[in-house]
Amino acid sequence: MTNSITRRAFAASAALAVAGIATPSLRAQSKLEKSKVSIAVGAKASLYYLPLTISDQLGYIKAEGLDVEISEFPSGARAQQSLVGGSADVVSGAYEHTIHLQLRNQLVRSFVLLGRAPQIAMGVSIKTMPSYKTVADLKGKRIGVSSLGSSTHVAAYLVLARAGLKASDVNFVGVGTAAGALTAMRSGQIDAMCNLDPVMTMLEQKGEVKIIGDARTLKGTAEVYGGAMPAACLYGQVDFIQKNPNTCQAMVNAIVHGLKWLQTAGPSDIIKTVPEAYMLGDRALYLASFNKVREAISLDGIMSDEGPRTALKALASFDASIKTEKIDLGQSYTNDFARRAKQKFRA
Repeated sequence: MTNSITRRAFAASAALAVAGIATPSLRAQSKLEKSKVSIAVGAKASLYYLPLTISDQLGYIKAEGLDVEISEFPSGARAQQSLVGGSADVVSGAYEHTIHLQLRNQLVRSFVLLGRAPQIAMGVSIKTMPSYKTVADLKGKRIGVSSLGSSTHVAAYLVLARAGLKASDVNFVGVGTAAGALTAMRSGQIDAMCNLDPVMTMLEQKGEVKIIGDARTLKGTAEVYGGAMPAACLYGQVDFIQKNPNTCQAMVNAIVHGLKWLQTAGPSDIIKTVPEAYMLGDRALYLASFNKVREAISLDGIMSDEGPRTALKALASFDASIKTEKIDLGQSYTNDFARRAKQKFRA
């Protein structure tokens, strides 16, 4: 009897020891190489960046030992410039920026995915185009996008291209992603707009636009892009990631923790957590926007194999200077950190 118990105890101890070796990520976190981190983000109030907001507001970032400064820029392109210029350590931005930067011999890498669909919608103004029937009607019209060369610009181009229109057939106008975008549409400065939520849901619910392209759902994303399309992520210089693996792991842990929270968050949870200023003065519409994009939010921070290929194909169709054979997609992202965080939080 005693020998049997001893053998069982030994076996259990051995199993725990093996588990400890096999899953070092579940043990106490190693010391951070850098506790103060600067993250650049374009239009952080949009739902596109909700996982970052949640992780920050709920204290998940601080719980990982990080002192993070989140700096807002008017667009993702400007946030990207701050990384290249050295004023930011990391960017919370669109995955496709990693491809653009690789073309410029800038080695950057996505290390956790925030969105598995772009959360972008395109709508035609009811005010300036009350007789709109098909996408072809947009020829010669003014199309608002968050900024030229942005993710919304690419999405608008793809919607137009499906209908046989070229970029030169319309006039693209940068209008931002918040109050400026609403003003541009409502004042008649533009005839259609491709933008993020909550702006697009607000215009949609007020009856001010007719939605003609919708990448706020997985199904709609496949229709616009031809497959799964990754959206927001955290990306940084490869050199920074390699020199600061524990710091990057801490950031990813915080994000994946936030992603897990979002899987079961209810309306009251969102209202209590998201800053009031992000809701554009209408809580009900903000919640409606959240419900529209909910499935677009990543579940666990892991990039799919298909996503980067879809992104490269979309960018190459938008920009003829992009040569797909010159891009090494394997260098543009890593799932190593997200897999460890997924295991830790069982996301």
